[in-house]
Amino acid sequence: MTIEWRYTREPDLGILAVAGFLGREAAARFTGAVGWVIARGTGPVIVDLSELRGWSAEGQLAIAGAARRCAEHGRPLELAAIPASGSIVPDGSCPEIPVHSDLAAALTAHAGRDEDSEDRREWRTSGWSA
Repeated sequence: MTIEWRYTREPDLGILAVAGFLGREAAARFTGAVGWVIARGTGPVIVDLSELRGWSAEGQLAIAGAARRCAEHGRPLELAAIPASGSIVPDGSCPEIPVHSDLAAALTAHAGRDEDSEDRREWRTSGWSA
């Protein structure tokens, strides 16, 4: 089982929405999506997990790895709507990962952003249906 993803680049942040189950089989695809995000945007990266059905320990490690990679590029990673199956427990080498109850709360935390910008762009996997 794999994941599908959609990345929306806004002028001052990026939103990576993930759907499916983030487990061992999907970790490489998630890591690739994070590389795509890093190469195509600036500012914080909000990972919207509202369409995620769940995650395994490997999936949580992929999230922690993504937080490290984003931090190396000066882009903090934040989570929105983590699965009800648990919370992420990053190891000591992981930067702090703010967690928001949902995407709206995450976007509210970044109030003042330019919501009507013409610089908004979106990419998605072919299977993204949400």
